Amino acid sequence: MSTQDEIYARAGLGAAVRRGQRPAIVVVDLTNGFTDPAAPTGCDLSEVVAATNELIAAGRPAGVPVVFTTIAFTPAEADGDAVAWLTKAPGMRALREGSAAVALDPRLPVDPGDHLITKKGASAFFGTGLAALLTGLRVDTVLLCGATTSGCVRASAVDAVQSGFGVLVPRQCVGDRAHGPHEANLFDIQAKYGDVVELDDAVGYLAGLRDSAAVAR
Repeated sequence: MSTQDEIYARAGLGAAVRRGQRPAIVVVDLTNGFTDPAAPTGCDLSEVVAATNELIAAGRPAGVPVVFTTIAFTPAEADGDAVAWLTKAPGMRALREGSAAVALDPRLPVDPGDHLITKKGASAFFGTGLAALLTGLRVDTVLLCGATTSGCVRASAVDAVQSGFGVLVPRQCVGDRAHGPHEANLFDIQAKYGDVVELDDAVGYLAGLRDSAAVAR
């Protein structure tokens, strides 16, 4: 065991998350502005989109709710100083309401019964109705997908667990602009906020719920 592992183990970090019977899939900001490498705020997240599609396909037969999020600013917000985050990250000013940048990546399997949350900050929970929506759906566990691992995914993981939900992050379903921040934040999420799992594990978890539902019927 490394010194780092020993320090975290002594601190009691990294325990496994309880996996509930009513999960939801929350897809954070897989919009054109983040998945198109030609966009100022984007990078190539084709593999993340494909993995997320696989996870969603596994959840559909079990009736698992799917929530997509997007960041979109009004012209007044994008051009002014009301949103403090845009001072630190001015590239986000391109994410304007009604633009192609804030539209969901067309490769995603969006269903009319899915939910869409529009946010102004990093977390999918802060200043939105997401926690209330998940509570209304009687969700107990959140599977987080999306971009970026070091930004909106991590912020959403923190707020999800603080809102009372178990958090699972399928590693193949999240991505970032650079490898270092991606891995560092997966490490931090695993230590403190949720379980970072393999896609096959997450798919198996959802398949088990589907099979249980079939037996119950």
